[in-house]
Amino acid sequence: MKKLLALALCALLAISCFAFASAEEELPTFDQIVLGENTDLAADIHFVYHRTDLAGDDGKLAGYVKQFQEIYPNINIEYELITDFAENALLRIGNNDWTIMGIPTVDKDELPNYFVPLGSLETLDGLYNFMSSWAYDGTCYGIPSTAAAQGVLYNKRIFQEAGVTELPKTPDEFIAALQAVKDNTDAIPLYTNYAAGWTMGAWDAYIGVAATGKAEYMNQEFLHAKDPFTPREDGTGPAAVYKILYDAVANGLIEEDYSTTDWEGCKPMLNNGEIATMVLGSWAFTQMRDAEGGEHPEDVGYMAFPITIDGKQYAPAGGDYNFGINVQATYEEKLASLYYLKWLTEESGFSYSEGGLPIAKDGEYPDLYAAFEGIDMVSDADALPGEETLLSELNSESELNFNAGGNTKVQAIVEHAFNGDESFEDIMAEWNQAWSDAQESLGVEVNE
Repeated sequence: MKKLLALALCALLAISCFAFASAEEELPTFDQIVLGENTDLAADIHFVYHRTDLAGDDGKLAGYVKQFQEIYPNINIEYELITDFAENALLRIGNNDWTIMGIPTVDKDELPNYFVPLGSLETLDGLYNFMSSWAYDGTCYGIPSTAAAQGVLYNKRIFQEAGVTELPKTPDEFIAALQAVKDNTDAIPLYTNYAAGWTMGAWDAYIGVAATGKAEYMNQEFLHAKDPFTPREDGTGPAAVYKILYDAVANGLIEEDYSTTDWEGCKPMLNNGEIATMVLGSWAFTQMRDAEGGEHPEDVGYMAFPITIDGKQYAPAGGDYNFGINVQATYEEKLASLYYLKWLTEESGFSYSEGGLPIAKDGEYPDLYAAFEGIDMVSDADALPGEETLLSELNSESELNFNAGGNTKVQAIVEHAFNGDESFEDIMAEWNQAWSDAQESLGVEVNE
């Protein structure tokens, strides 16, 4: 009898699992969602995100929710906005206390464990930009919230007052521009944003396309490169990116006390000309331009990172945080989330209003990219088949964590340059050794 009961229970579980799977199969893909359909759909969405600057009952996010509910009045959306988002999201990614979140840094083969598949990469890549960032095995698990090019924020008026008449295109020209700012104005030439921590990780974004001109470098060549941080005589390559920071600090071209920088406070400072430059993605442009207490939004500019390869500059471009839907959510919550994300992507103008590159293929480019005329915007190529998680593995093994929260290694550059207790060449040699050891440990073929 007990055996029969056990068999019956297993059969019921199998039937319920099959019914659940069938329901999941009926969930439409992102491209199949048609806005204006299913307007009586009811669900509650808990949206975990990092844009604390858009908070409040009268903030932009509240405005988007209000507009969306004009079409879908029974879909309630609650935003939870977190300052230390990257760490918090990783701690909660396996929980069911969220419906949508910005996808944190996880290995791509783990995506199916946490996020709803949105459709095939082949299909969605034809409709939207930057879809491969969070795709695995031909399936997309995230849609970019906004997209950004990587460059340098600067104050146009301060550059003019300093006598910088042309935007710098090489590391030497950039350091000379910072020196001119120091000599001729009262502005801080380069604001490091050291104290915030996460802001220092922005420097990693330039070691691929901007430093090499190659879409294939970051996710393909870098993994197999021998001593990739060895400085090059022509001022290109990954080391050239960090050398700019080291030289700026060593030459006294930053704030007086890097340990007391203030992320929120720096926004009106750049707007008002108290800061000349900051190295951050274009996502930060609107925050500086629209900063509370900032009286000169017209002075905020954005330029390409100052490295030139064979006479040409390149700007890395790609999606910011991708929105993913919790695989543990109910069917109604998942469907409602698809409608909201589709609306954010195609109807809200969210990416454009935040100074981002368009997500939809037919989207418009904001005016902030005027200084990028003649500069190629290039996205990193995908990893080679079978190597989709290799960069993450090398990052973990080496503890360097490029584009994956490796803020402390960049902060260390500031510390050593400021104290003068370690040369840039020695720092890069340590990184080369750590990278080489990681390659050897993981059995990675190294190209001489």
